[in-house]
Amino acid sequence: MTEKLYWEDPYLKEFSAKVVETRTLSDGRVGVLLDRTAFYPTSGGQPNDTGMMSYDGRTATVIDVSKDGDNVLHIVDSVEGMGAGDAVECRIDWERRYGHMRHHTALHIIDGIVQKRNSGRITGGQIYADRARMDFDVAGMNREMMQGIIEEAQKIVDDDHSVVSRFLTKEEAMAIPDLSRTDPGNDLLASLKSVRVIDIVGFDMQLDGGTHVASTKEVGTIVLHEYKNNGAHNKRVYITLR
Repeated sequence: MTEKLYWEDPYLKEFSAKVVETRTLSDGRVGVLLDRTAFYPTSGGQPNDTGMMSYDGRTATVIDVSKDGDNVLHIVDSVEGMGAGDAVECRIDWERRYGHMRHHTALHIIDGIVQKRNSGRITGGQIYADRARMDFDVAGMNREMMQGIIEEAQKIVDDDHSVVSRFLTKEEAMAIPDLSRTDPGNDLLASLKSVRVIDIVGFDMQLDGGTHVASTKEVGTIVLHEYKNNGAHNKRVYITLR
């Protein structure tokens, strides 16, 4: 199982690792399994990290990262000269990662506001480096209501809450109401023995496997970028950060 350094320290930009395996995929791309990694694999609406691996005077570009069971598979542009047991020095694209972290925390804050209003739920979302998307099923939702939610979320940002991750036992997690707020999340919660949560201290806690900033202040200013009415039960919102 790959040691997941991105859970231990989401601010880790460079790290050393050893190659466990290289492989050629069915589509012709090549991948690398490492014993440990800070590269985040695409999951839960958060895109993968990218970056570089250096080894034996060569450099490989990490172009995609995905889950492979309990392991993390790094898709690279070349594995020439690389083999099991080799030491590699890795560096993630920090600007891309930090954008994901800021937007991910912003989405959790907005989700927390919607949950506390008891007015509906978030049905989907996607994070990008420069923006994020959320889908809502909220009774009476319109642009003005969404703008009000954004303004409430901004107050949480400005109050500078700490953001921490930790693991709970399944029993501890099941005792916390609304820890998961989607049907896939509920299924996942029921299947796990240990549950990772993101706690925006004093405000909201959610089941989550992604990377986040350490303080809500780092989110910056949340801007309602676009609002789409896709039907009575589907409002789509894009946010950007300044």
